[in-house]
Amino acid sequence: MSAVNTTVTGALNAPLKTPYFMIHEDKLLRNLEICKQLKDLSDVKLVLALKCFSTWGTFDTISKYLDGTTSSGPYEVQLGHETFPGETHAYSVGYSEDDVIAVRDIADKIIFNSVSQLERMQPLLSASSSVGLRINPEVSYAGQDLADPARAYSRLGVKKAGLTAETVAKLDGLMFHMNCENKDFVAYNTILNTISQQFSAHLDQVSWVSLGGGLFFTYPGYLVAELALALKAFAEKHQVQLYLEPGEAVITDTTDLVVSVLDIVENDKKTAIVDSATEAHRLDTLIYNEPASFSEATPEGEHPYIIGSCSCLAGDIFGEANFPQPLQIGDRLTIKDSAGYTMVKLNWFNGLKMPSIYFQRVDIDGVQGHIESLNQFDYQDFKATLGKA
Repeated sequence: MSAVNTTVTGALNAPLKTPYFMIHEDKLLRNLEICKQLKDLSDVKLVLALKCFSTWGTFDTISKYLDGTTSSGPYEVQLGHETFPGETHAYSVGYSEDDVIAVRDIADKIIFNSVSQLERMQPLLSASSSVGLRINPEVSYAGQDLADPARAYSRLGVKKAGLTAETVAKLDGLMFHMNCENKDFVAYNTILNTISQQFSAHLDQVSWVSLGGGLFFTYPGYLVAELALALKAFAEKHQVQLYLEPGEAVITDTTDLVVSVLDIVENDKKTAIVDSATEAHRLDTLIYNEPASFSEATPEGEHPYIIGSCSCLAGDIFGEANFPQPLQIGDRLTIKDSAGYTMVKLNWFNGLKMPSIYFQRVDIDGVQGHIESLNQFDYQDFKATLGKA
């Protein structure tokens, strides 16, 4: 495994070996400037959702714009504390006692998922711990049931009926997470108003509120100024410090997964087999059945291909696309928007080669500059995940 932040000498002249992720700092900064605009207009604080993106070699760039990190498990808490200046928020659907002991001294805020966890774990906390509780507002915006936190029989958060004044008196904050890739400000504002009305008495008793993630405010054309006004009004009404937990909003459209064509097979349709796999390297493509997009493809292209992985899973494909020229063995394809929920979900299925991770920096004059190697993997990394020598 390579050292982090190693400059790749000659990388702009010699092709890097595929597969690899390339994170583009210029595109990252574009999203971060929108984050800054939202913060300046609303006074909301933004903490990066590490469950979406934990590639810490980029944190020197991101941390200049965001206020800290939020986690979904104890190792993410430790990573945020060690590598990202600012606040460290700890949340888990289910803590063990060991988890709480591990994070209590490094987390600025500890958020529990249920009243039973709160009551059982609170005695383990220090007197200075800032404690929160996740609320299920029973309203949400999510494109798929799998990602809907307010779905039937949801285990995520406490419903209003289960929240008492006695419980709230033990808390410093509340957390609501009820969105997934919500690009619609009007829909979001409706949910925000519902929360304000339904939980007003409880909101007025705490000092901070996290409104979670899943809010796609860096999407082209999003009404950022209107969102800022709505958030500011909410915070002033209830006299709380507001937090958002962006993940995709920070890193969308910043990263490519670059692969090479290994073979072309035909069974009624032509399939270009590449040196990567959705099961191993881009798992959400498979889980949510959302085909990948390719920079080299065009809608009017006259040469259609299935882009298939090199794994043994029959349905493991990246998608279908049309190309202006026939694909050849050795051609490189660029799979766009490959940062969110990719590198955090990498696995060694089929013993496939893990993609390297690179970061193309912006030079002083604002143009794309040198490339840093954030990580490279080899057989020893694969072997070490499965046992000790």
